[in-house]
Order: sequence, then C-alpha cells, then structure tokens
Amino acid sequence: MLTLRRLIAGIALSAAATVVTAGVAVGTVSLAAAPALAAEKDITLPSGYPERVLGKADAPVTIYEYSSLTCPHCAAFHKEVLPKIKETYIDTGKVKLVMRDFPLDQVALGGALMARCAPEPMYFRLLEVLFSNQQTWARASNPLESLKQYGRLAGMSDQTLTACFQNENLFKQIQDVQASAQQTFKIQSTPSFVVDGQLYAGSRDFAAFSKIIDGLLPK
Repeated sequence: MLTLRRLIAGIALSAAATVVTAGVAVGTVSLAAAPALAAEKDITLPSGYPERVLGKADAPVTIYEYSSLTCPHCAAFHKEVLPKIKETYIDTGKVKLVMRDFPLDQVALGGALMARCAPEPMYFRLLEVLFSNQQTWARASNPLESLKQYGRLAGMSDQTLTACFQNENLFKQIQDVQASAQQTFKIQSTPSFVVDGQLYAGSRDFAAFSKIIDGLLPK
C-alpha cells in the first residue's frame, strides 16, 4: 500500500516524472456513447473532504470531472474546452463543475494533495496554472519542489505546504474518493465525466458537451 511518506519520497526523488498519455487501464480515449449507470448519482464522500465546485450551487446540471494533473488529455480539456463551458454555461448559472481527483501516478497524487490544501478561492486558478505548465513541473528533476513553487504562487506559505504534504487524512481521502469512483462509476481513464448519473469517458469538444448539457437543461 502506498503511504504518504513513500509518496512524498517518491516524488522528491523522481528524476523525470512521466506525463501520462492515457488512462489507468485503457490505452485509448473512448468517445463512445455513455453507458447507463446504477441509480447512484454521486459517491459518498469522506467526512471533511474539501469539495471544490465551480459555479452556482443551485445550477440545474452538475458535471463531475475525474481528472489527473499529469494527464495531457485533462490539460487539453482545461485549456481548450472548459473556458467555453464556463462562459456559456457555468457563468450563466446553468451548470456547475465538481472536481474529483483521479491521480494516475504519484506526482499527480502529490499535486492533487497540494491543490486541495490551497485556499479555496485559489483552487481553480491553481489547477489552471498546473495544467497550463504541466510539461514543466511534471517532468522536473524534483517535481515536489516544483509543485511547491506553484503552491507559493497560490499564496501558500512553506509552513502550510509542509503541513499539507504531511496530511495523512487528506491523503487517504483522495485515495478513498478515487477508489469509490472506480467502484461506483467504473472509471478507468482520465478525463472522465459523470453527468446526470452517466459516465462519459474521454475528452470531448465543446460541441459534444453542449449537446449533453442542452439535453438536460429545463425546457
């Protein structure tokens, strides 16, 4: 079992972290029609888990995004597709995006840990920066120190960062949320999206997301 101490040691000693090019158990990105799921619309979250939501709480459509910070397809979604979704649907109160960590490697898990420790108003801005600079920090000779530099830019002190990377409870919560997603929604790759209880595995362009969202909005 991966422990927090082993995680941090592994990140700090990584000579060149590999940026993941596909999902956990599948080698391609599936754009097939979404399979029907069980009745559950969401997973049960660990007590105290720092949920992060972009958009209004009462938005009629919720998109759950399961992503890994070292996944190039996830970075492309955040750089190319999410800004359009935000402008058209999130900023207008029609959709909210709920971020769920699904780290594919130790470096991504360390990044997820740090992002959840960041001040809540800075969370999505920090994700944007990390995805935009993915090739830089994820392939750094010392990814842990590189991650800390981005954390400092988000207003996190060295004391806060140290406490974050020693936070056993948050470390376990992230792992538990990922395990629950695998069990409940059968998620195998990133990015994966759960919308109205259905799984959409793989990245999609804005037009494809619009078709999904428009079909769920109140008439």
